[in-house]
Amino acid sequence: MRFFVATFMFVASLFPVGALADDAQGTITKIDEDNSTITLDDGKIYKLPGEFDLSVIEKGMKVTLMFDVVNKERFITDIEETQE
Repeated sequence: MRFFVATFMFVASLFPVGALADDAQGTITKIDEDNSTITLDDGKIYKLPGEFDLSVIEKGMKVTLMFDVVNKERFITDIEETQE
């Protein structure tokens, strides 16, 4: 029985429910410290991870984001400055 449960949990972990991973590139047009979000030049809002150091980003910075979509919200999983 334990083997069955362990196997089921392993297989279930391979298929996350309700989360879609994606990426985006753009220029930061707004940083909302109160809501821990940034807005890119495409108008989309992205939620920053908890305990994120806001001093490493600034308005006008070109970035590449990796994010997950959960309940129609975009949660950033990785952010890097883009050199163009």
